[in-house]
Amino acid sequence: MSDITITDATFEQLVLKSTKPVLVDFWAVWCGPCQMQGPIVEDVARQIGDKAVVGKVNVDENHSLAAKFHIHSIPNFILLLRVKVTILPTDFVIVPNYCHDKLK
Repeated sequence: MSDITITDATFEQLVLKSTKPVLVDFWAVWCGPCQMQGPIVEDVARQIGDKAVVGKVNVDENHSLAAKFHIHSIPNFILLLRVKVTILPTDFVIVPNYCHDKLK
């Protein structure tokens, strides 16, 4: 499965109603580090497959979601486990094998 686009309008359906863990990547087109991590996030999504949902939120287009989760810098990630929000540190780096191992 590839990563999905999450918007203000689709957040409830794609994230809050998900029965699977959801990794949300907050990013923007102009953000260099976001662009560098983009392929890694997509690779993680492919490796995880149907075990979890991996989605991206463009903060420029979805201000209310960024505000709701107090996103002040990007890239930034949150991991929702059965709608329990885990805020990941801003220096969190996705390591594909680590994520895959945790979801086995």
